[in-house]
Amino acid sequence: MAWLLVTLYLMVSIGLLAYALNSYVMVFLFLKGRKKASAFRRDVLASFDAGVADLPLVTTQIPLYNEYNVAERVIRAVSSMSWPRDRHQIQVLDDSDDETGKLVEACVSRLAEQGIRIKVLRRNCREGFKAGALRHGLERASGGFVAVFDADFVPPSDFLLKTVPFFLRNPKLGLVQARWGHLNAASSMLTRAQSLGIDGHFMVEQAARNFSGLFMNFNGTAGIFRKTAIIDAGGWHSDTLTEDMDLSYRMQLVGWEALYIPDLVVPGEIPEDVRAFRNQQFRWAKGSIETALKLLPDLFRSNSSWRVKIQAFFHMTHYMIHPLMLAAAVLALPVMHLVRGGMGPCVFFSLALVLLLSMSAPSVLYLTAGAADGKPFRRTLSMIPGLMIIGTGIALSNSRAVIEALLGHRTEFVRTPKRGEKPRKSYGVGFPVLAVFEMAMGVYCLFSFLSYLERGLYLVGPFLAVYSAGFLLISFQTFLQIPGRGGP
Repeated sequence: MAWLLVTLYLMVSIGLLAYALNSYVMVFLFLKGRKKASAFRRDVLASFDAGVADLPLVTTQIPLYNEYNVAERVIRAVSSMSWPRDRHQIQVLDDSDDETGKLVEACVSRLAEQGIRIKVLRRNCREGFKAGALRHGLERASGGFVAVFDADFVPPSDFLLKTVPFFLRNPKLGLVQARWGHLNAASSMLTRAQSLGIDGHFMVEQAARNFSGLFMNFNGTAGIFRKTAIIDAGGWHSDTLTEDMDLSYRMQLVGWEALYIPDLVVPGEIPEDVRAFRNQQFRWAKGSIETALKLLPDLFRSNSSWRVKIQAFFHMTHYMIHPLMLAAAVLALPVMHLVRGGMGPCVFFSLALVLLLSMSAPSVLYLTAGAADGKPFRRTLSMIPGLMIIGTGIALSNSRAVIEALLGHRTEFVRTPKRGEKPRKSYGVGFPVLAVFEMAMGVYCLFSFLSYLERGLYLVGPFLAVYSAGFLLISFQTFLQIPGRGGP
């Protein structure tokens, strides 16, 4: 029994190490390819003449559902983008069933009177959720290129000027993705930690994949497609919770290329409510695994290189780290007690080294992202502990998401409420019963941490302290943000 537990613990540790080592690979690929990619982008934009008379027709889609606090802001931002009015069709895909509908109608009517080519499209039902709305809009899109912005994003006025030229240069290009920025990163420790995690993905991981000819994904917003690429890939599907990753991978599987532009930043909101953050992460985790189950078999059978296949596996299954983290936390205490007489310090030291490499890899990636973005080293370093704690705190929720995806359990698309600059309407987020189990896990990990310290196992103990702090923080914040207790 003891050695069975040790074997299982070692397998979990090796799994975590594999994903960690891939973070080092991402950093290497990013540093290797960034200069060449930057020179290419400068060359394309420098040769583009925005004054030519035959600029292509572009359709911009804004999918909305009960976004009263932010709907008007994104509509006005899209309407202000620099592009000839007769060459820019704007679709507000509004599935709202609250006061947002009237707000949108009034805003769109005012803009249409000013000569903006804008229209609200509504459906009889929310079939397919966001993917269904985008599919509905695509059937009525006149543009050969289709940009997509979620309600909480504010595109810069030169977005089309900095993306469309790449399509005109490369007829095989099907997608251009911009980098996410942050409107409210400084609001709290939760938003600061999220901004650091998002920067790591966008500044390093997305760039590394794209610079190296690997598959990358559309991030659901702040991107623009060639319409024929969407059609060739089979259009928008709603059978996963990450329709963005699904479409972009299918598009690349049929031969279309993607481009990532790290120096084009489109700011958006970060969830300030821990319940909304948990729901968002649950959706991303479950959707990624659903997409992996759907597309990895086709990808492995394709003619893509082994590099592309391996990196696609790590990319789409990235959220597997959460059940691995949870297993490591649960197994730590019984492993210590059951094998205390049969396992020497060398084994424990090896486990500690594996955990150290595993937990250090994301930090290296985030520090690299911060440096590439011009952020002070100390500032980025000071934010890493918060991100580690919050990242481990959602391990139980994300593990549930992964397990549900593996079992084929379907759930509806749950939107993330947006606050806006001046919140005028409160959108509630249900209380997750899982918070009770997160608190229990926090207490269990704290007991495990103290047990390791009591036995002088100081190399493994600190990791359990991070787990304990994460579970307890997320659960306490959930309780504090229940309506009537100081939360929204």
